[in-house]
Amino acid sequence: MVCFHPRSHPKLRLLCFPHAGGSARVFYKWSELLPSTVEVCALELPGRGKRLLETPFTNIDLLLSALGPELLPFLDVPFACFGHSLGARIAFEFCRWLQETVQLTPQHLWAAAARAPHLPPDTKPIHGLPDPDFIVELRRYSGTSEEVLNNPELMGLMLPALKADFSLLETYQYRPSAPLDCPITCFWGQWDDIAIQADVAAWQQHTNTFSLEPVPGNHFFPHDPLFPKRLLSKLMKFNCVESPS
Repeated sequence: MVCFHPRSHPKLRLLCFPHAGGSARVFYKWSELLPSTVEVCALELPGRGKRLLETPFTNIDLLLSALGPELLPFLDVPFACFGHSLGARIAFEFCRWLQETVQLTPQHLWAAAARAPHLPPDTKPIHGLPDPDFIVELRRYSGTSEEVLNNPELMGLMLPALKADFSLLETYQYRPSAPLDCPITCFWGQWDDIAIQADVAAWQQHTNTFSLEPVPGNHFFPHDPLFPKRLLSKLMKFNCVESPS
């Protein structure tokens, strides 16, 4: 976990899990946009950022066996989880690991632009494609700029982590379990053709307290600088933080 702006006495620690190919850096501005009562910490998986030279994980079960114990020291204050797309799947499994292994639950789980974890895949897997074909499919997600996609040197650095992340998603095997004890709020992009409303709404079966909210934007609406303000209103609603002065 990377905490860009550590707080001395946070009322809440927000653990953020980025989308496929994303790094902790995508949450850098959140620390500045959310109040000082919230400490934003973002997951930095192997194969990106400062961990660029480490071998990325390709299996969620193996990832969780390493990730769970590594994150326990961050849970010494009230905490909540936010996950975007693949990050929502990882956050969900992390919350289940906590509930089953150490009987801890977050204040809340927010899932953005993510199909419910129990739903079967609705597209063909791409993580095993040759690099040129993988890049063609990657364009469909509109999360990587053409400038980057057309830069062979940069793509050479990014492809291992990107393919590994798609492997995490595409080889994931859901196992039935008890609903989470924490509330879940799901956000769906009104112009998102990757995680449509019905598939996001299906998260409801994984908790006893659920809400679904539309957000203007495509699959990458959490990158909008206005989105953390929307999240702040949710943090206040669930008494996680004080109202900003």
